[in-house]
Amino acid sequence: MLFSSSSRTGQKQELFLYVLVGATILSFLSAIHLVFLSAPTERTMGIVQKIFYFHVPSAYCMYLGAFFCLLGSIGYFLQPHQHWDALGQTGAEISVVFGSIVLVTGPLWAAKAWGYYWTWDPRLTTSLLSMLIYVTYLGFRSLVEESEIERRFAAALGILGAANIPIIHFSVRKWSGQHPTVITSTGGGLHHPSMKLALSISFLAFTLLAFLILWIRLRVEQLKSECKQLEEKIMMYLGLSE
Repeated sequence: MLFSSSSRTGQKQELFLYVLVGATILSFLSAIHLVFLSAPTERTMGIVQKIFYFHVPSAYCMYLGAFFCLLGSIGYFLQPHQHWDALGQTGAEISVVFGSIVLVTGPLWAAKAWGYYWTWDPRLTTSLLSMLIYVTYLGFRSLVEESEIERRFAAALGILGAANIPIIHFSVRKWSGQHPTVITSTGGGLHHPSMKLALSISFLAFTLLAFLILWIRLRVEQLKSECKQLEEKIMMYLGLSE
């Protein structure tokens, strides 16, 4: 059960979850309709350009996950508590989920635009590096027995991963590369109003999904912590604790 044992609090949490799930589904359905049925097909790229509407919001949510991980990691260094640790781990998971979408959709677009799936472009390379950092973070958390030292080391990895995000974002402007600057003051190639609307709704949909994952994962981690505390109390009561 994902909700608090308190009846009133549990009802509020349940209602919030239903609203968030409903809004996420509705926004994704709206985005799909706008992308494929409303926004015009770009002349040069053709249907492959539609990847843009999913690739860019995924990259944004990868940044958002990195921010959550950074916030949790810094919070854990300042105040070693389970909720900060859970926020850092959840942020890393979100960054990996959406980063994976970025690294799949990007090469699909590149194959049409550049003629090959991968090149060591500055933005592509730094995005891959960010993914490797967060995969290492999660792998480390799953393989070692967690203690204060392990959690602090993971928090340091979380901060390192977040430090790479500005490099990813500004790499197109600082270094010459093939990756286009997709969001600009002039529209970034989105000349038709329906194209801009489709991208905006896609941003909303992916952002809601990121917060939905965040909410559920934090609640799961809270329940795991409560179960562990209950187990320790039972073991102590039975005289079986070490």
